[in-house]
Amino acid sequence: MAADELIELKFRLADGCDIGPSKYNSTATVTSLKEKIVAQWPKGNENAPKSVNDIKLINAGRILENNRTLAESRLPLSEIPGGVITMHVVVRQPIVDRNGDKSKDDSQKKGGCFCSIL
Repeated sequence: MAADELIELKFRLADGCDIGPSKYNSTATVTSLKEKIVAQWPKGNENAPKSVNDIKLINAGRILENNRTLAESRLPLSEIPGGVITMHVVVRQPIVDRNGDKSKDDSQKKGGCFCSIL
């Protein structure tokens, strides 16, 4: 693979919207992709990430590591020559402090249940 190869990517959000497609250099890091996703996140979406640490990128069932480049993170089976690679974006919800959150304490008193799938 050439070091300056361009890869066409789009990012699929949980609500089905896409960011992209755009071309990225194969030497770009996963962190730089996450920065672009945060900057291009659709306005008015209530589940918007606040930083790159709130986002996980998934390609072909693998969570991509921040410090790796696209060239290091690619799986040959997930690529179609000349095609667009779709990566899924998962946003981590902020962790709520149990001591400071009255509504969570109230729901526990009522016997409610709260589930979160990450």
